[in-house]
Amino acid sequence: MAKFGLELHPEKTRLIEFGRFAAQDREQRGEGKPETFTFLGFTHYCGKRRSNGTFTVWRKTAKKRMAAKLKAIKAELRLRMHEPVAHVGAWLRKVVNGYHRYHAVPGNIDRLSVFGQRLRRLWWHSLRRRSQRPARWDQLLPIYTRWLPAPRVLHPNPTARFLATHPRWEPYA
Repeated sequence: MAKFGLELHPEKTRLIEFGRFAAQDREQRGEGKPETFTFLGFTHYCGKRRSNGTFTVWRKTAKKRMAAKLKAIKAELRLRMHEPVAHVGAWLRKVVNGYHRYHAVPGNIDRLSVFGQRLRRLWWHSLRRRSQRPARWDQLLPIYTRWLPAPRVLHPNPTARFLATHPRWEPYA
């Protein structure tokens, strides 16, 4: 890295204990759970599968990433406030589909649901400011179901992706 004049930022770079045995090792030393780290818009943390209790790396959307996206959507909704609901709904569907295409990984459905709830609330506030007789939440539910897609997992587990490209690999053979 020095060859190209690059260096690591001391506040953004750290060595953490992470992996299959990190939780066991930290427990033996009397320390808490393994640390988390944020990379590529996800907060990565050690966990166990619900089915058999084996180690896995769980990913959830980073708080900063979600907050920044919602802030940008809020500003755009303010600009599109007086456009027809169908135009705004079509635009929001594209935004949500794009967000889901990146963030819809296994174990992140809860964060996608929170994103959807906060997005509906932002749209509701935008629609309420359009007239002197603001719409109630229950009146807008059909609009939300029409234009905003429900969250679902779009990416396979990393193991499934690996086994698709390495069909003859046998673990621990």
